[in-house]
Amino acid sequence: MTVVRTLLAAASVLLATLTTPALAQTYPSKPITIVVGYAPGASSDLIGRTVGEGLTAMRGQTVIIDNRAGAGGNVGAGYAARQPADGYTLMVGTDAMMTSNIYLYKDSPFHPVKDFAPITNAGNNVIALTINKEALPTVNTVADFIAYARQNPGKIGFGTAGTASPHHLAGELLKVKTGIDITHIPYKGGGAAVNDLIGGHIPAAFLSLSSAIPAMATGKVKMLGVVDKQRYSGTPDVPTIAETVPGFEMSSWLGFFAPAGTPEPIIARLNEAIVKIVRSDAVKGKLAALGVEAVGSPPAEVAAMIKNGLEVRGALVKAVGIQPE
Repeated sequence: MTVVRTLLAAASVLLATLTTPALAQTYPSKPITIVVGYAPGASSDLIGRTVGEGLTAMRGQTVIIDNRAGAGGNVGAGYAARQPADGYTLMVGTDAMMTSNIYLYKDSPFHPVKDFAPITNAGNNVIALTINKEALPTVNTVADFIAYARQNPGKIGFGTAGTASPHHLAGELLKVKTGIDITHIPYKGGGAAVNDLIGGHIPAAFLSLSSAIPAMATGKVKMLGVVDKQRYSGTPDVPTIAETVPGFEMSSWLGFFAPAGTPEPIIARLNEAIVKIVRSDAVKGKLAALGVEAVGSPPAEVAAMIKNGLEVRGALVKAVGIQPE
């Protein structure tokens, strides 16, 4: 009996090996759903819809966008993690969902590594340290900002899109790296933060470029530095904060994922298609208008980003004392 079971198991593995490439050849043969853990209009929603349109045009199958907002993306991710691993349910995952949330919620409905297979990093959501010129008239650089904060401990408040957002964590990382005392002012979204920055109600803010660039057009706001490793190609004259504070980085990104166990040939086919879409001139321009830099990377690179993000953000959340909800 044991021999029979062993032979059956071996046959099943062989059959799966033979049929998986064939399934990938015919994939997709029915509509694909892209789960977005945020409300319509968010960057993750817009990139999901943009890629969905591209996949429809390329593969000839309908792509459905399923918005399941709540708990910082956890509601959507928890749902996507439980779907069949057949390539017909995908998810837009953000750096917050896939690296920070596990430390911010006591009962996470998914694990970012165990429950998902990375497909690609579609784009980087560039974040910048910005100031109100009238509130901080002598501050023109990141070095000036740090020097002013040291001379005026506790007097600078920095606005963000919300507690434990990458914008907030960027401010906390700057505090840890430099020892300055600045106060976090959380808002319910970047729109409210940028309005108060323009109005002079707060002297500084960490903003996504989609908010920072229009704010600069008012003439009241200055962008001091971006939080990524490298300068953003759309604003090449704006330095990175790391050029002043070595080792500083708080990258924010938007990636595509499938439930764990999705066959590798299907992952490879999706990666090829999505990378081609986001690197097209039309989509690159569309994403740039949102302050998102198109990327398109191999799955292994996304896995490495998540691993590093879990380590760095876990340590930072613990260091600054952010308590899980």
